[in-house]
Amino acid sequence: MTISDTAAPTDAALDPREAELLARVPDGLFIGGVWEAGSAAPIEVKDPATGRVIKRIANAQPEDGIRALDAAAAAADAWAATPPRTRAEILRRAFDLLQERRDDFALLMTLEMGKPLAEANGEVTYGGEFLRWFSEEAVRIGGRYGRNPEGTGSMIVSQRPVGPCYLITPWNFPLAMATRKIAPALAAGCTVVVKPAELTPLTTLLFAQLLADAGVPAGVVNIVPTHNAGALSEPIIADPRLRKLSFTGSTPVGRRLLAQAGQNVLRTSMELGGNAPFIVFEDADIEKAVEGAMLAKFRNIGQACTAANRFLVHESVAEEFAARVTERVNALSLGRGTDDGVTIGPLIDDRAVASMSVLIGDAVDRGARILTGGKAPERDGCFFEPTVLIGVQPGSEILREEIFGPVLAISTFATEDEAVAGANETEYGLVGYVFTNDLARGQRMIDRIDTGMMGLNTGLVSNAAAPFGGVKQSGLGREGGAEGIHEYLSTKYTLIPAS
Repeated sequence: MTISDTAAPTDAALDPREAELLARVPDGLFIGGVWEAGSAAPIEVKDPATGRVIKRIANAQPEDGIRALDAAAAAADAWAATPPRTRAEILRRAFDLLQERRDDFALLMTLEMGKPLAEANGEVTYGGEFLRWFSEEAVRIGGRYGRNPEGTGSMIVSQRPVGPCYLITPWNFPLAMATRKIAPALAAGCTVVVKPAELTPLTTLLFAQLLADAGVPAGVVNIVPTHNAGALSEPIIADPRLRKLSFTGSTPVGRRLLAQAGQNVLRTSMELGGNAPFIVFEDADIEKAVEGAMLAKFRNIGQACTAANRFLVHESVAEEFAARVTERVNALSLGRGTDDGVTIGPLIDDRAVASMSVLIGDAVDRGARILTGGKAPERDGCFFEPTVLIGVQPGSEILREEIFGPVLAISTFATEDEAVAGANETEYGLVGYVFTNDLARGQRMIDRIDTGMMGLNTGLVSNAAAPFGGVKQSGLGREGGAEGIHEYLSTKYTLIPAS
């Protein structure tokens, strides 16, 4: 692998384009259509590639969260009554504005999260598709009408917006996770309070300004970044006016939020942890599998819930697969995401770097071999070398924990049943990847691998038109697709007696 030699800019030498963009990003709370200064000590947002503070923003307190819910509740009836076509046109304008401003959003994500600029541009495309998709779904909210079986009356089944929603987004996809939640909520006629991740709130703040520019009425979208997520969230979730909670993040936090949501029997959507198996059978196209591995593992620097976590490779092709994938990994370029040619940016913070070292150390102690990488380079920022391990043994922490970093860990299997057992030996069930040229085996894997999503001979499954979500402790509900808008709708049945 190569390491970019470009010196990290200092506060005194901030790139003019970056400084100009950061100056335009709002730094307040967005409540009832108004940008407000916070009363508490500000949140310091850092560039993980340099460790420097790039912007200070308002830090919402619990009372600010309730005021945001006040605004969402006050706007709820009018937004629900807004014609679906009007809601659709606003979302479409938001999509168009995002395309016009894509360079701003891509650069901002690279600055606050670290991903290479090319990947950030890809996220703008992906995130924008939720705006376009749900602008089209807004006018397709349907129902049904017909006589009941007894002939004693007519049944009307209709769909209504659930009401004010609280949306909690993660740091790893700052734009796409916001659009994936906000777009269907607005399309359905719901108002929202959004709490972006403390580590990457700037993209959401800039997106809130875009939505206002697109014509979203005051109070329909409210943004409350905070340093203390628990203190902010608890009174919002406990408020009887809230009718929906959507969260993307870790399973332990999801469990706590589900317990809180249960007190008011809230509708919930939970997109939680993953431990994705990546199975390579002996009959697979190895080059295609390697290409899929690079996508499934190193996209977003490995910091994705859909990232391949456990590479289960048939023993007859394991060495060949490992050699080919190591060659590809050695060609990756590590550096600040704004630098030309960089393909691996920094991890999000120092804790993530330390976690990589612990997981690799445990695997090596149990018998794994490092084929490349394996350590943090001696440079500023939260960097970790992209790594390939082979011979990872059962019981290794790296097989149980969600890695969330650029570490590809290979184990071997001998039979199909062994591969399936290994794939399903986890509390998670978000996504799985299978590479085989045997169509019948591929069909069996669809039925046997216990996940909510699967990539068959591909390492990339996410699409705005598809239902995203998992089973077991990977979550509840679906985002995207025709299913996504129904997470924000409630079904009402009405009987009209026969005359």
